[in-house]
Amino acid sequence: MADPQITPENNGVRYGLYTSVGMIAYFIVASLFGLAERIELSFLNGLILAVGVCMAIVRYKRFRNGRMGYLPGFGTGIITAVVASVTFGLFFILYAGVINRHIMDGIRAQDLFGFDLSVTIAFLAIVLQGAMSGVIISLIAMQYYKTADHKPMAGIE
Repeated sequence: MADPQITPENNGVRYGLYTSVGMIAYFIVASLFGLAERIELSFLNGLILAVGVCMAIVRYKRFRNGRMGYLPGFGTGIITAVVASVTFGLFFILYAGVINRHIMDGIRAQDLFGFDLSVTIAFLAIVLQGAMSGVIISLIAMQYYKTADHKPMAGIE
């Protein structure tokens, strides 16, 4: 399925949705094994996010025949991370608010956030953590995937 026009935006949205599917699948598997309440296992979502961001950047670079500007690649990574985080956060609202209302009790019992933790605050934490992680992952990935002859801007003083 070759796209005639791939932009950083539509590429980021596509891979953001793919990444969120991976994060949701991991969460469901963890939930089936009773591990969803263990916050320390959520670091694997960061790995899934890193893979999704890198795949989006690689696809965009491949579409551009290896000639990708730094900012479009960086933007692709950020959009991928934000879309994945918001989608996963919305799924968490559905899961914690409708499907399994007792998950918040288990998370509150760990007292990492205190007993004031609500589904809304958890959603905001998921989105913020995913977006900020995505910015950092995109910065790191773009150092690897940038064009070999990339030159920083000169003459701005």
